[in-house]
Parts: sequence; structure tokens; C-alpha cells
Amino acid sequence: MIAILDFPTVLAASLSFLPDNLAPFLGALIVEAIVAFVLYIALFYILRALFRQMESDAALVSLTVSRIPVLIIFILVSLKFSFRQLGSSPVIDLFQRGFSAFLVLTVTHLIARLFTEVVVYYLKAYARKSEAVWDDILIPILGRTIPFLAYLIGFSLFLQTFGVDLTGIGLALGSITVVLGLSVKEILSDFFGGLVLLIDTPFQFGDVIQMNGSMAVIKNIGIRVTKLYMIDTHCELYTPNSALGSKDIINLSRPTPHFAYSTNIAVRVDADPVTATKILREIVLGHPDTLGDLEEKLEYLDHFYGWDHAEPGKLSKREAGRLRVLAEIDVNKQLKKIEDEVEDLVNKIKSLEKGGLDKDELKIVLKEYIDVLNLVGLQVVAERKGKRVRYRLEEEVEPALKTTLIGYIRAWYQAWLKDPDLVVEDFNILPEEWEQKIDILKGKMNKLYQRMANPGGDETRLDDYAIKFVEWLHENFKESKTLWKEPKIRLMDIQGSGMQFTVKFYVDNIRLEHWERGYRVSNEVRREMVRRLRQAYIYNT
Repeated sequence: MIAILDFPTVLAASLSFLPDNLAPFLGALIVEAIVAFVLYIALFYILRALFRQMESDAALVSLTVSRIPVLIIFILVSLKFSFRQLGSSPVIDLFQRGFSAFLVLTVTHLIARLFTEVVVYYLKAYARKSEAVWDDILIPILGRTIPFLAYLIGFSLFLQTFGVDLTGIGLALGSITVVLGLSVKEILSDFFGGLVLLIDTPFQFGDVIQMNGSMAVIKNIGIRVTKLYMIDTHCELYTPNSALGSKDIINLSRPTPHFAYSTNIAVRVDADPVTATKILREIVLGHPDTLGDLEEKLEYLDHFYGWDHAEPGKLSKREAGRLRVLAEIDVNKQLKKIEDEVEDLVNKIKSLEKGGLDKDELKIVLKEYIDVLNLVGLQVVAERKGKRVRYRLEEEVEPALKTTLIGYIRAWYQAWLKDPDLVVEDFNILPEEWEQKIDILKGKMNKLYQRMANPGGDETRLDDYAIKFVEWLHENFKESKTLWKEPKIRLMDIQGSGMQFTVKFYVDNIRLEHWERGYRVSNEVRREMVRRLRQAYIYNT
């Protein structure tokens, strides 16, 4: 051990035949080369093998991003130390400043890459599991801003290392800034308008909005401008943030991507209004891409004309629609079971909470809640850390997961992906949308489990938390029955030889088919109305 610790001294003694200041320099270089080799082995082999065994890839990605910069940083620091052994001279000082300058650049590059490839990546993953909208907008802005600031500061330090005085430049820039501030006030207004949009978050990326009568999709919110995709004209529109913040915007994607369409149709005045209403309702419900009673939809699906044709390797529209409706029926039945179980849980808590809940009563409540977890597809897993045991929720393993809410949801959107009208982008949109909802559902249920397992002073409010969870299911996850989204057929007026009907119906997801789904469905519904009313001899031209 003593011999190992005295290795630099022994090495310096063996190089004693060299000039006085060269021997320590070469000795330090040799030692640093050995340490650099060990560091290389550790970074590229040992740590990589250890990190690959971890459940999360955060450490492995961080190592991949930083191992070369860390090695360069060590070499530059080692060279600075070694050159210090040579004493001081103009040439040596120039080398030292060069090492310091490139050390600054390497550290700057490392910070920028770690932020963009590790921090921003995992922040985006967190944002997908969060219901908040501000983080979806803030994180991309930070991903562009922080690296720019890091490189700007790093380049300034790089120049200062070589003795460049930035004081004069700073004063000049300050004077120029005052002049420019007056001439670029609109740009500053756009910048602060972007901050207002960030705080208010009236929309997020991918939302479909209506602005000045035109439908558009939010593609990107920048520091100064927001990029919109105009659906009708198939072009991109760049609008200043300040102008966008002052306009009346209708967000068609909130609270859900379901959107109501209306169409007017004329029926002969001598026709039976009840019969006409029945035909129009059957037509709307017979379309698989509209919302309505699913059992009736199955009944009327076969009456819709022209859906038996199938392209090679694909299902026909009728077959795909039937599969999707059947899968959604399973989802809704499971949701109804969960709602009933939570209602029983709330009643149980209310009957037990008078005077507070003791340990035995809390066990009863927790057992009731675990029954709800089983219906969702979650199980309690114990994680031991030293003497402490931490409980968390995880998905059940196959095949048990298939008969749970999570399993039914996945089977539903997989059946939905068989729709022959979908485009390439939809095969990412649907899974991402529902997997994000599943992640948020798991987070909500885990939080509720932790409260029930360790209520603290909230033991008399557990029923309120359970009620709020059901409200969240209805408003943000999926409703087991959407009576208010049933098709509405109204007789609006009688003029001359015709009765004017207005038909209102909801399209399932207007984000699909490159945001053209609503137009297609509306056109198909109206076309079928004309066909069926003519077939019944009651259509009025």
C-alpha cells in the first residue's frame, strides 16, 4: 500500500537524470495517463455494465452523453496540473489559458447535452403523465432556451480566459439595447405575450382550435410566434404571440376531442315527423365514428350503405366498426363496475368515519379499495429499502390484465386502429393518447391508495377524495354512458312543402385522419340521410 501511494515520488526519482522541472512534468503525465486509462475502463465498461442492469435508463443515457466530455475534462485538468510543474513562462501561460478555455467549452457542451438529452427528455415523460398543460409548453421552450444561454455564457468565459475584456462590449451592448428596445417593442410584446400564453395555457400542442371562423392545429408555441396548421387550406400560419393572445379562441379539443357537428335536412311536409326522426336517428347511430348508445349502434350498423368493401389486408369499415363497438362496450361495463364499487366504498367510509377511523376500520376501507384496484388492473407491490417497506401500485401481469379496465382500454384502442379510414399518424396518436390517460389513472389511484393507507389527519375526508376520483373519471378519462352526447334530432321549422330538421351529433375524435375525420363523417352521414329518405319517399329537394 505504501509503495502504491509513493508511486509518483518513486517515478520522479527514477526520472532524476532529466532537467529539474522536466522530471516532475513527465512523472505527472505518466501518472495521469494511467488514471485516465482506469477512468476510461470505468466509464466505457464497468459503469456501463452496472447501469444497464437498472430499471430506469436515466443513468445509462447520462453516462453515454457524458463519458467522452468527462474524459476530456480530466485530460485538460491533468494537463493544467502537469504544465504547472514546468514553472511559468509566456509559452506555458498560453498553454494554461488554452487548456482553461477548452475546459470551459467542454463543460458548457456537457451541461447543454445533459439538459437537452436527459433532463428535457425525462421532463417530457413526466409531462405526459401530468394533467397540467403548462409543462407541455414550458419544457420545449426551456429545451431551446437553456442550451442557448449555456453556450452564450460559455463562449463569454472562453473569450475572458484568453484575456478579452468584455466590459467595453457589455457597455456598448447596453447602449445598443436601449436603442433597439424602442425599435423592437413589438418583438418584446410578442415575447411577453408568449409568457402570458404559457401562464394561462389556453391550449397545448396538437389541440384543434377555431379562430376567426377557421380551424387550426397548434403545432408549436415559440418565444415570439406560434405556428399553426390551417386545416382548410393545408398550410402553416405563423402568428405573433401578442396578436394570438388578443383573439377569441375556441378550443375544439377540450374538454375532449369529441366535437359536435350539425346538419340540416328537409323532409316532405306530408311525411310522418316521428318516422322521419326515427330514420335520421338510426342513420347517425349506424355510423361507428359517432357517439351514441352502443347497443343501438350495433343494431343499426348493418343498415349503413356501402361499407362491405375491404382493401387487401384490411377489414371492411363495417367489420372494423363492429369490433370497436364491442370492445368499447366491454370498457364501459368495466367502468360502470368501478363506479359502483367506489360508490360502495364511499358509503362504507361514511358509515365508519363518525368519530374518526381506527386501524381496524382503515383496514376495512383499504380492503374495499383494493377490490377497486383489481377491477382497474393494479396490484399493491411491497418495495423494501433497508428496514423500511414502501408500497406502490403496479399493473397486473398477463393474462389477468386482459379482464381489467386497463386491458379493456388497450383492446379497445387496438380494435380502433383497425379502422380503414385512419392515416399513418393515427397509429401513434391513439396509443399515446390512451397510454397517457392510463398513466395518469395509475398516478391518481396510487395517490388515493397512499392517502387511505396513511390518512394522517385526513381520515374523515377519504370519502371526498374517492368522490373526486369518480368525477375525474367522468370528466377526464372516459364516461361509462354519455347520454348528453346522444344524437339530437329537432324539427326546427315548416316552410312550404318541407319540414326542416336539424341533426346534431358528436364525432369520436376530430384529431384523427389528419384532422379531417369530422368532415368525412359529416359528409357520410348527410349522404346516407339523402339515400334513406329518398328510399322512404319523404326527401324534400
